[in-house]
Amino acid sequence: MSITLGQNLRWKYGLIASLSLAARSVENLDFRFADFEIDLARHELRRRGELVLIEPQVFDLLVHLVRNRNRIVSKNELIDTIWMGRVVSEETLSSRVSAARRAIGDNGVDQALIRTHYKRGFRFVGAVHDNPVLPAPLAASSSETATAPAIVIFDRPSIAVLPFENMSGDPEQDFLADGLSEDIITGLSRQRWFSVIARNSSFAFKGEAADPRKVARELGVRYVLEGSVRKAADRVRVTAQLIDADKRVHLWADRYDSALANIFEQDEITNRVIDSVRSQIIMAEAARLRCKPLQNIDASDLVMQALPHMWRMSADEQRQAQELLEQAVTLDAEYAHAHALLGWTYVCLFNLDSHTPIGELTDRALETAARALALDDQDHWGHLVFGLSQARRRQSEAAVRHLSRSIDLNPNFALGHAGLGYALACGGQPERGLEFLEQALLLNPLDPFLAVYAPVVRYMAHFALEQYDETITVCRSMAARHPNHAGARRLMTVSLGMLGRIHEARDSLAHTLALQPDLSSDHVAKNTVYTNASDRSRFLLGLQKAGLRP
Repeated sequence: MSITLGQNLRWKYGLIASLSLAARSVENLDFRFADFEIDLARHELRRRGELVLIEPQVFDLLVHLVRNRNRIVSKNELIDTIWMGRVVSEETLSSRVSAARRAIGDNGVDQALIRTHYKRGFRFVGAVHDNPVLPAPLAASSSETATAPAIVIFDRPSIAVLPFENMSGDPEQDFLADGLSEDIITGLSRQRWFSVIARNSSFAFKGEAADPRKVARELGVRYVLEGSVRKAADRVRVTAQLIDADKRVHLWADRYDSALANIFEQDEITNRVIDSVRSQIIMAEAARLRCKPLQNIDASDLVMQALPHMWRMSADEQRQAQELLEQAVTLDAEYAHAHALLGWTYVCLFNLDSHTPIGELTDRALETAARALALDDQDHWGHLVFGLSQARRRQSEAAVRHLSRSIDLNPNFALGHAGLGYALACGGQPERGLEFLEQALLLNPLDPFLAVYAPVVRYMAHFALEQYDETITVCRSMAARHPNHAGARRLMTVSLGMLGRIHEARDSLAHTLALQPDLSSDHVAKNTVYTNASDRSRFLLGLQKAGLRP
């Protein structure tokens, strides 16, 4: 029996790095340390003779560290060796190192076997015994019976985007369907919360009526995205559906129509698919992880569970996210991205928690962001939180510098563009602030983080421009959707006061004080985020007209 195309792809995808490492080795070795044994020929990690489940990539990383235990292995070397030079994020590397530690009973706090050397790399420090063994054949010859390796679904959530089907009957339109699929793969690959199978692997199924469950088995993924493109006259229709192959259910499906000549509408379709798929996978993973045994939960699992709570604008939801993220950084103190996300929850609480002094919330946001950047100064979320916290302190230049850095690191980071818009709006450049907000909405119109933060940027900019009617419209809509959002209530009260709509302003102030009983003129003078004294004076004047006490 010969190995099928899909099985061959799975073999290549899961084991190519280890085969390459073995090929470069003069001889295969078994490595033994503590209660563990590495069997290179079988690509296995065992503990006291029992097989330990480990992802192929994590296995390769562990082998490379053990082989080079006499020195510090740099991050760049690990990326070049394990990922064959492909661009990967610091968080991806950190998650693989953490997974290697968990597999061998180590952790980021003790570092008894794998030690981190700050800004230098990693070193395996355990006592290792190695014994030569006869090398095992890497593949059967064409005349022999070949047995494909067992299929393993990665612990980390992963997705394969199948090439979209051209339903037009016109072979020349294949480029349109292929281009859409490639753009979606590229867009999904930019996020850090799940893995995306490379184009070459998923496109191996082009032209096949492949069962998504078969694709999932052979590529080792949990989710499959498939779709079609149909052209008629000058219009194009795109359909897409996301399948949870593990549960055999459809998670999401949608249909989009646009003018064939309008490339901007096609980009919008691509972005909407990417945003929808990302959100659906995160919510599905969070639900799945709630049923996972506690002893098997790791730091990345806790981050995944925290994300949906962070999309909801209430203090209770943000605190639930904080609890999960604090558990994550307890399990893995070097998880920079978890520290950055924890900082984001404090940023959200600026407008939601009336019981904690805003200065204390700002301090906590700065503290966690600084910790994230100390661990990984390439984390764009860390720069986002640090920049927004500096804006809160009226440090406009530092805020703009860090927020600009966040989008330099990730030009497609919509929330980073919105954050820069906020800093500019509060720092005396509201027109530019609105421009960056519009760019954010073009990049990711359905981003759930952006959905809760974009109105904040917009109402802050409109007030700075003295556009009180527009400010009231945005604040009223925000307050209707999120009744506990004190920030929207405050600025609506201010704007009503500035327009002389005193009866409405007083009614709005009563709602504001119910959310923030300690609101006073002194509080406003100390904590209003606008850097320009004239903006702060108008803010205070509006509240005084509404009846705020001194």
